Amino acid sequence: MEHDLIIVGGGAAGLMCAIEAGKRGRRVLVIEHANRVGKKILMSGGGRCNFTNLHAGPEDYLSANPHFCKSALARYTQWDFIAMVERHGIAWHEKELGQLFCDESSKLIVKMLLDECAAAAVQIETDCSIDQVRGDSTGFALATTRGTMHCASLVVASGGLSIPKMGATGFGYELARQFGHRVLTTRAGLVPLTLSGKHLDDYADLSGVALPVIAEAAGRSFRAGFLITHRGLSGPAILQISSYWQPGEPLRLNLLPDSDALDYLNTQQRDRPAAELKTVLSEALPKRLAQRLCELRFGNRPMRQHRPAELRDIAAQLHAWPVTASGTEGYRTAEVTLGGVDTDELSSTTMESRKVPGLYFIGEVVDVTGHLGGFNFQWAWASGHAAGQVA
Repeated sequence: MEHDLIIVGGGAAGLMCAIEAGKRGRRVLVIEHANRVGKKILMSGGGRCNFTNLHAGPEDYLSANPHFCKSALARYTQWDFIAMVERHGIAWHEKELGQLFCDESSKLIVKMLLDECAAAAVQIETDCSIDQVRGDSTGFALATTRGTMHCASLVVASGGLSIPKMGATGFGYELARQFGHRVLTTRAGLVPLTLSGKHLDDYADLSGVALPVIAEAAGRSFRAGFLITHRGLSGPAILQISSYWQPGEPLRLNLLPDSDALDYLNTQQRDRPAAELKTVLSEALPKRLAQRLCELRFGNRPMRQHRPAELRDIAAQLHAWPVTASGTEGYRTAEVTLGGVDTDELSSTTMESRKVPGLYFIGEVVDVTGHLGGFNFQWAWASGHAAGQVA
C-alpha cells in the first residue's frame, strides 16, 4: 500500500499532524498499535482533558536545548487550538493557572480530532503493530501486521514510556537509534515521589493530608497543592518539581506559603502564652501534620517557654521543611517522559531529521517536556502541526 505519509502513533501529536497533512491533500495513514486512538487524551484531566494552557510559552518546557520548542509553539499557539475547540462547539473552562478543561468529557476532544481527520481523508488503522521499518528508494517500507506499507515520509509520534498500561513502549526511541539518532537519557516526569525507611515511617500514616505549599529543588520552585500518600508525596507541586529533582538532591517545602511564620508565632506567643505549640500550629496547618512536626522536630511546650531564637528556627523550618525522597513511582504513574530524541538532530521548524530526509519526530518522543497543566498537549499540537505542514 502506497501513502504519501505514514504517522506512527495515534495520540495527540500524531492526529494533529495527520489533520494538517491531510488538509494539504497528502495521502495520510495513521498506524496505532492499541485498539483505539487518543487513549492518553481520554484519561487526561480526570476524563475532562486539560487540553492546553492560556499561558503556554517556551519557558514552560524542559529540554537540553531550551530554544528548540520556540518555533513550533509560536506558529501554532494555544489560541489556535482553542479556536478549533470552539469551532466544534466544545464548551470549556479555565480551572486554575490558565489550565483549560472540557466542561463535559475528553471524548469530545478525541471526536473533534477524528472528525477533522475524516474531513481531511485521513486513514486510521488501529490494532496494527510494526515489525520492521527500513528505508528504500522511495522513502520507507513498514512491515506490519496488516502487510507491508510504503510511504514517502514517516512521522514518529509514538510517545514516551509513561503509563505502560496505556500501551506506552520505547518503539520511537528504538526507531530513532536505528536511523542513527541520539536518544538522550529518559526518566519519569510529572510523577509522585517515594519515601523509604524512617522517612516513610515518619509520614505514611498521614496519608490523605493535603495543603498548599511551595516545593523547591534544583533551583526551581512551584507553588501548588501537596498531598501525603501511603508511599510518599504527590499533588501538583510534587509532580512539577519531580521533573527537576534527582535522587540525592535536597527537596524543601514551604508549608506556609501565604504567611510569615515568624510573625505568626510571635503574635501567638504574645496573645496566647499558655497555648501549646502543636495547638498553635494546628490552626495554621492540617492538625495531624502539625502534631507530627512537633513530634519529629519542635517538641510541644507552651508558647511562653520558647526563646526568640527558637521561634526563628521553627519559622525557618516551616518555610523550608526538608524532605528526603528516595525516588519516584516511575513510569507506571508518570504523566510524561523526560529526555528522548536529541533535538540537535531535528529541524525546529519542521521536526524533520537532519540525518534522514523524510523522517520526522514529534510529541513526547522528542526531548521536549512541558510542565503540568496542559503544556504537554500544547507541545503535541504545535509539533504535530509543524510536521503536518511540510511532510
